[in-house]
Amino acid sequence: MSIHISARKGEIAKVVLQPGDPLRAKYIAENFLEHAKLVNQTRGIFYYTGLYKGKEITVGASGMGFPSIGIYSFELFTEYEVDTIIRIGTCGAYTTDLKVFDILNVEQAASESTYAKYAWGIEEEIISHQGKIFGIINETAEEMSLAAKATNIHSSDIFYRKDPAVPAIATQYNCPAVEMEAFGLFANAQHLGKNAATILTVSDIIPTHENISADQREKALKPMIELALESAIKSL
Repeated sequence: MSIHISARKGEIAKVVLQPGDPLRAKYIAENFLEHAKLVNQTRGIFYYTGLYKGKEITVGASGMGFPSIGIYSFELFTEYEVDTIIRIGTCGAYTTDLKVFDILNVEQAASESTYAKYAWGIEEEIISHQGKIFGIINETAEEMSLAAKATNIHSSDIFYRKDPAVPAIATQYNCPAVEMEAFGLFANAQHLGKNAATILTVSDIIPTHENISADQREKALKPMIELALESAIKSL
């Protein structure tokens, strides 16, 4: 067990899919994995380990923001000897060049956050995906005839803000969309020499307020989930 995860050693697979929402982890385990076993529910953060096409995969939540994914990904990498984490989540688009349901494979995450600096002494405000998994996702998307766009992303500490303008850092690094976790995950993986990727589905277009409705969400996220699972088993 680690401080925040109560799974026993050996109950977490070498590859972990990490949505933000515990209920999304539960949904994936129940609908995509065989023989899924609940191995953690401390603090309501569910982790399941099961089989996908005969290979062991764990799916578990990260929570929201850098502090939360920072804790869970670090403990997975260090206490459970996880090799690869694939974050799967949603993002908001700053531009109408993106459309709802678009799938993004994050190349680099830019952030104003001090997380990487004060945790690991990483001074850069933009951090790349780590290891081989990004390339595997690109190849797998092509094989699945999915248009997964390799792109930069703005990772922000802030969901609600006074100024509605696109933040300067997003413009500087050509980030067409925003989420809240990739930068923290990539920083941990860079420090520890692990593999990390982020796949996102565009859930809303900020300038137009268009969004994926609640009844569309399950169907909308299925291609991203299947892409992550197929990529995960190729990385083993």
